[in-house]
Amino acid sequence: MTKQQVFLTLKDHSVSGEEFKLVYNSTYDLLETTPKPSPEELPRYYQSEDYISHTDASNGIFNKAYQFVKRHMLNKKIALVKKYVSGGTLLDIGAGTGDFLATAKRENFKITGVEPNSKARSLAVKKNVDLLTTKDTIEQPYDVITMWHVLEHLTDFMEEAKWLGNHVKTSGYLIIAVPNYKSYDAKKYKEHWAAYDVPRHVFHFSKKSIHKIFHHNGFDLLNVKPMWFDSFYVSILSEKYENNKLRFLRGFLTGVISNVSALFTKEASSHIYVLKKRN
Repeated sequence: MTKQQVFLTLKDHSVSGEEFKLVYNSTYDLLETTPKPSPEELPRYYQSEDYISHTDASNGIFNKAYQFVKRHMLNKKIALVKKYVSGGTLLDIGAGTGDFLATAKRENFKITGVEPNSKARSLAVKKNVDLLTTKDTIEQPYDVITMWHVLEHLTDFMEEAKWLGNHVKTSGYLIIAVPNYKSYDAKKYKEHWAAYDVPRHVFHFSKKSIHKIFHHNGFDLLNVKPMWFDSFYVSILSEKYENNKLRFLRGFLTGVISNVSALFTKEASSHIYVLKKRN
């Protein structure tokens, strides 16, 4: 592929219905949403009651399942963090409704969180988690910074990687979760793959992308872990975008196939990357 080749043409299924293209970047092996909304334009694409990470909604089967899996994954996430950092300072960027930080706080981490969405911040306050609107006032480095499905939303990944390199302590850790456009479910659903989620997802990463971007900014990639539940959530939502009536059954079966495929290809629907700041 050439650097500017169009990989896919698709639309925003959840809010605007507008059409976008994914352009392949051969330097970093990633896809870029084009046209890319400006930081000022992006908020209007989040104006939907269906944007579940900004709510604690549990009405309906889909939301109930999402909240159940979210609670399960909170324990998995904090266990992963504690494998590398037993305590200390933790910054969560894109903290949503504050559930992860509330869990980290109970595990004796000194927490800081950033969340631009006011509705999500108000829900976090009810959990005794106060969140910053932006990270502009943050100066000190942290023992660990986490970003759970956040990097793909940011309009300048290199600027973000540089900032992270300056705000993780030497020998500290950066833990990032992002969707993987090389997964089985991504290839199956193509323009209907829910994890493309344009234009809210500005960039779409591969394992090579993450390694290369963060190696340039002082990090070594220590571990890549699959997020097994993501294949089910994304596949069911993708079936909805394809207007399939049996979307729960079909999505579940695709999720199973995607996870079995990932056992061999090592390309899961989403990955968690554990990176360590070099000395």
